[in-house]
Amino acid sequence: MEEQSSKTKGFSFEGLWGYIRSRFDLDDDKASEEDVKENIKKGVEFRGTNLWVLIFATFVASLGLNMNSAAVIIGAMLISPLMGPIMGIGLSVGINDFELMKRSLRNFGLMVLVSILTSTLYFLLSPLSEAKSELLARTMPTIYDVLIAFFGGLAGIVAQSRKDRTSTVIPGVAIATALMPPLCTAGYGLATWQLNYFIGAFYLFFINTVFIAIATFIVVRFLRYSPKVFLDPIRERQVKRYILIIVFVTLIPSVILAVRIVRQSLFESAADRYVAAVMHFPKAQVIDYQRTIHADGSREIDVILIGDPVSSDAIENARMQLAAYNLEGTKLTVRQSGQGEQVDINTLQTGYQDLLQEKNAYIQELEKKVGTLSADTLPSGDITREMTALAPEIAQVTLTKTKSYDAQGNPVDTTVICLLRMKEQVRIPESEQQRIVGWLQARTKNDNVKLYVE
Repeated sequence: MEEQSSKTKGFSFEGLWGYIRSRFDLDDDKASEEDVKENIKKGVEFRGTNLWVLIFATFVASLGLNMNSAAVIIGAMLISPLMGPIMGIGLSVGINDFELMKRSLRNFGLMVLVSILTSTLYFLLSPLSEAKSELLARTMPTIYDVLIAFFGGLAGIVAQSRKDRTSTVIPGVAIATALMPPLCTAGYGLATWQLNYFIGAFYLFFINTVFIAIATFIVVRFLRYSPKVFLDPIRERQVKRYILIIVFVTLIPSVILAVRIVRQSLFESAADRYVAAVMHFPKAQVIDYQRTIHADGSREIDVILIGDPVSSDAIENARMQLAAYNLEGTKLTVRQSGQGEQVDINTLQTGYQDLLQEKNAYIQELEKKVGTLSADTLPSGDITREMTALAPEIAQVTLTKTKSYDAQGNPVDTTVICLLRMKEQVRIPESEQQRIVGWLQARTKNDNVKLYVE
């Protein structure tokens, strides 16, 4: 009996495992290996139609950045053929195809050169030279950009390996990985001679490229695509050696950059939490702050305050709390207006505007509360005098307005409650009570009146 029970359990586990494997099986609807390779190789080439489409897509993306239009930028990403050579690089590493790698790298270089030159030309001719939010967002990569590029690359190569390539996956990958906007931003940096924009944007493009290629390589190996066969073993070793050298030359800088991005993201996140939680003072407010990792690895948080000066003891107390937010060794600089600090006037004006808006919102909230309290308050003194004039037998009046709530705590009604205490041995008839209730309804403008007589 025990043996039969164990067999049942084993069969149940195997059945569950088989069900899970069937759900995640990539062999379903898988295109033939040769079709996938041929399709990716076609996308590698940049001549004729592909080249013109790339130029037009670069103009569209540059216009979108200039207009600060996300919709236009998305359109440019959809029509640009940038993914082809990058997937070609990943495929070539996965199948040891050195010729495909050379062709992919050559076309990749042409693609980058044409895109940057086109966008630089556009921004040189454009009368609008202001860097807006959509452009500024492409000047510095974050850890999220690395993850998006990697998982987007995985989705892209998996979609390429299917028989049906008409799904929305590949266009979605083109949008998510965002290869075109950083190249156009790099062109803007050259056109306006702002090299920090050029370096930051090209840095983002390089990171995206490397991790899309890595994702492609992983899936190609996972699907067990057959490597290129060489008749000459010496030639095969040479090819593998060349590919290995190129991979390491590309991968090592990208890993270093990725580590730096992770460090920067973690530091900025910790600094944001620190400033939000600690930098609160009774009569001063943070209007701006910068968090910086310097070239020597040192970290600094530079905070600008407006309002009454904050004492050195309070600032020192804030410094002592840095360690609680994983910011050990971080330099905290606090700049206060009126203490000889150089504070940017635009930042100061923006800070005062934000402070004024916050105060105005608080005043409006208080006015609403005062209005609500006024509306809920009855002129009890006046009503008492009027009621005793109408009914002299009344000795004392207790009057209040209250709200009724349902079981969920939501207000459903407002009720006026009136408690009458009569003079000794005086009873008020029912008809008189109804008359008083009607009068109170008219006087308080509330139909829900509860009258109690002692």
